[in-house]
Amino acid sequence: MNRAAGDAEDAHSSSVESCPPLRDVHSINPAQLMARIESYEGREKKGISDVRRTFCLFVTFDLLFVTLLWIIELNVKGGIETTLEKEVLQYDYSSSYFDIFLLAVFRFKVLILAYALCRLRHWWAIAFTTAVTSAFLLAKVIISQLFSQGAFGYVLPIISFILAWIETWFLDFKVLPQEAEEENSKFLI
Repeated sequence: MNRAAGDAEDAHSSSVESCPPLRDVHSINPAQLMARIESYEGREKKGISDVRRTFCLFVTFDLLFVTLLWIIELNVKGGIETTLEKEVLQYDYSSSYFDIFLLAVFRFKVLILAYALCRLRHWWAIAFTTAVTSAFLLAKVIISQLFSQGAFGYVLPIISFILAWIETWFLDFKVLPQEAEEENSKFLI
C-alpha cells in the first residue's frame, strides 16, 4: 500500500516537473492579441468601416443642413408656399436658391451611391462632385444677384462650398488612408 502511494507521488511529481514554470511559458503580447482579435472580428462582419460610416453621415448632414438653410430662406422671404412657387416653378438662375439645394441633392446621391452602396475605394467620385459644386457656385456668385438679397446671398453658397471641400478632405485624408491601413494590417497578421 505504501509502495502504491509512493508510485503515485513519483508520477505526480514527474508530471509537474515536466511542465515548464509559468515564467518560462511564451508570453502573449497584448498588441498582437488585440490585432488578431480585431482581424477575426473584421472577417466576420462585412459591413462598412466606422470611418466610412462617419463620412456617409457627414454627407447626409450636408444635405440636411443645406435643406434647412434653404427652408429658412424660403420662410424669411415671405412664406414658404409663395416663395417655393416663385423659386421652383418660376425658376430664375440669378435670384433662386433652389439650384443650390439641388446641388446638395446631387452630391448626396452621387457620394452615397459611390461610397456607401458601391463601397468605392477611389477618389474620383468626390473629385467630380467637388469640381461640379465649386464650378457651379463660382458661376452662380459671379452671374447672379444673390449678394443683393441679404445674408442668405452669402451664407448658402459659402456653406455649400465649404461642406463640399470638407467632404473631399475627409475622404482623401481620413477614409481612404485608414481603410488602406486596415487592409494592410490584415495581411500582416
